[in-house]
Amino acid sequence: MRAGSLILAMVLLMPVGAAQAETSSQAAARAALVEEVRLWGKRDPLPGQRGLSENVLSALGDVRRHEFVPPRQQRDAYANHPLPIGHGQTISQPYIVALMTDLVQPEAGDRVLEVGTGSGYQAAVLARLVERVYSIEIIEPLAMQAKDRLRRLGYDNVETRLGDGYYGWPEQAPFDAIVVTAAASHVPSPLIEQLRPGGRMVIPVGGRFTVQYLLLIEKTFESEIVTRQITAVRFVPLTGEH
Repeated sequence: MRAGSLILAMVLLMPVGAAQAETSSQAAARAALVEEVRLWGKRDPLPGQRGLSENVLSALGDVRRHEFVPPRQQRDAYANHPLPIGHGQTISQPYIVALMTDLVQPEAGDRVLEVGTGSGYQAAVLARLVERVYSIEIIEPLAMQAKDRLRRLGYDNVETRLGDGYYGWPEQAPFDAIVVTAAASHVPSPLIEQLRPGGRMVIPVGGRFTVQYLLLIEKTFESEIVTRQITAVRFVPLTGEH
């Protein structure tokens, strides 16, 4: 076989839509981002902790954020701040993704609900740590794009769904953890109901033009609800008919 024919054959055999090879500069930027997030966690640790867990930082470092941002945002893919992804939505700041993930204390056998798939980045980080992620997105174009992206990148333990995350995913409940990536005016009662006893939920609460706070909600094994205010945040609002 001629060299030209061999190259053509190899191109034809490459999976369509497969993840692109990472450049050395992207790999370096990804590693630098993890170290920046690590320092943020040490600078502003949670009560009783010295910083973000190594498991969470490792998961963050495993996920290629540039795969989840639009082409026009590639230059800032590994900047530690949110970026627009269209439809009035954003991909969250990596530190906040790590913080929210750390707060729910994910374990290998967990089943986790995510409300607000967005680009799929938070789901991808969770997928590195737990058995299964169920993610709901109300904006159809984002839901379809995230579903295709996660499948293309090999996140086979993430299941996505188009719908109103306020009501959770009762068919798959209960969940060991729930991560809400949009600000609600109040804590949705369906999500409390779908949280397993002993489980944790992290959710930003507050209006678009008021101070929002990240809340950690724990359901005890006696099904009592314990709520802790973590930090002030700024998220896009949770949308839907509720």
